[in-house]
Amino acid sequence: MKNRFEVEFSQGVIDFFEDLEKKTREKIIFNIHKTIKVNDNKLFKKLSGEIWEFRTLYNRKQYRLFAFWDKTKDTRTLVVTTHGIIKKSQKTPPKEILKAIKIMKKYYSEQ
Repeated sequence: MKNRFEVEFSQGVIDFFEDLEKKTREKIIFNIHKTIKVNDNKLFKKLSGEIWEFRTLYNRKQYRLFAFWDKTKDTRTLVVTTHGIIKKSQKTPPKEILKAIKIMKKYYSEQ
């Protein structure tokens, strides 16, 4: 099965992973690899504007990695992660979406 896109992990996500237990990190990465192959709105969903989230439910906790599509790459389809959170409520905190937008703008300004 062909990959739908590639994923680039930002330093914010790498730092987030370092704070997680190994099994939790492996589950999140497993779900990302699954999403790369198959369109599943339970695992990868658009939040608002250009911001998306990788979603993982593991041990009754909801983990979110925020991301955006890098549309500047002609040769490949790339999703860039911005940062991760452990979600504590039903609604995604607006400040997390704003943080993802800020990171996305910085990413494009450095291109």
